[in-house]
Amino acid sequence: MEAELDATLGYEKNHKGNLQTDNKRNGHSTKNLKSQYGEFQIDISRERNGEFEPKFIPKYQRNISGIEEKVISLYARGMSTRDIHD
Repeated sequence: MEAELDATLGYEKNHKGNLQTDNKRNGHSTKNLKSQYGEFQIDISRERNGEFEPKFIPKYQRNISGIEEKVISLYARGMSTRDIHD
């Protein structure tokens, strides 16, 4: 989700450089998710303007059953987290 926020804002965390923007990171909020393996909590990145729309786990979605198989299949095909980020 950090990579998604990087793409939305146009810079990586702590690497803003000379980029002029009024929108920037604004901490995290917690979200409780349910999957086929049980419940767990994640940190959701926030930004000041509230425009960030995560694609991996969309806003208001709490049940992510089946996502584990998707991630495992990406790794099985040789896709790394760097490839997903790119």
